[in-house]
Amino acid sequence: MLLTIDVGNTHKMLGVFQNNELITCWRITTSWERSEDELGITIKNLFRHSDLEWRDVTGIVISSVVPPLMYSLEKMSKKYFKISPLIIGPGVKTGLNILMDDPREVGADRVVNAVAGYSLYGGPLVIVDFGTATTFCVINEKGDYLGGAIAPGIGVSTEALFNKAAKLPRVEMVKPRHVIGKNTISSMHSGIIYGFVGQVDGIVHRIINEMPRKPLVLATGGFAEILAEESETIEKVNHYLTLEGLRIIYARNMEEEEDKL
Repeated sequence: MLLTIDVGNTHKMLGVFQNNELITCWRITTSWERSEDELGITIKNLFRHSDLEWRDVTGIVISSVVPPLMYSLEKMSKKYFKISPLIIGPGVKTGLNILMDDPREVGADRVVNAVAGYSLYGGPLVIVDFGTATTFCVINEKGDYLGGAIAPGIGVSTEALFNKAAKLPRVEMVKPRHVIGKNTISSMHSGIIYGFVGQVDGIVHRIINEMPRKPLVLATGGFAEILAEESETIEKVNHYLTLEGLRIIYARNMEEEEDKL
């Protein structure tokens, strides 16, 4: 089995693959101060809860946008699974040609999403990832990573609204019945949902105008489903895109190691 770990600023996604099939996944809060022992015990308990045998894990691959956690994750992998993990970063074979001014600036999560998106759907492609930040990644028909856009995420923006506007209550993310709200709660639902849908569609339309061919627009991340329902540009949703990308990159690097033998 392959254990894939994607560390975001807010949550960690863990997935277990067997014969290239995702058999289970978990979503846990990202804490920058967790030790290798806390991480190891937590992950082993998740395996037990899902009736999986952690000893069957033969490989671990990790992408992270939280550098302080990498040391603990690497030590956890070696101590609890006796495996040296593949960490997405410089020197790792991704098969992705990054046409940025400085390719090293592209976050590991965006690289992994691009690899998965192009491998699964081809190009041209726009990937919208609803995470702590909302990111837009653009891949052409050759599989080149052209660049994209980064905007404040839904969670970050709404948290700022709740904290700075004393009279506004915290609300959950639900689809409003009408754009014109008749009370504070429904008005906030409308502003949050349709505000972000407008942001996504506006940016995607501008991206499309700069491309020679119309791309497929793919969404992933925590709020992808609810926003895709209202968006006029999002065509597909894949909640497990990053985990699939980690699986693909791991396989490519294992093939390269075998070729060297």
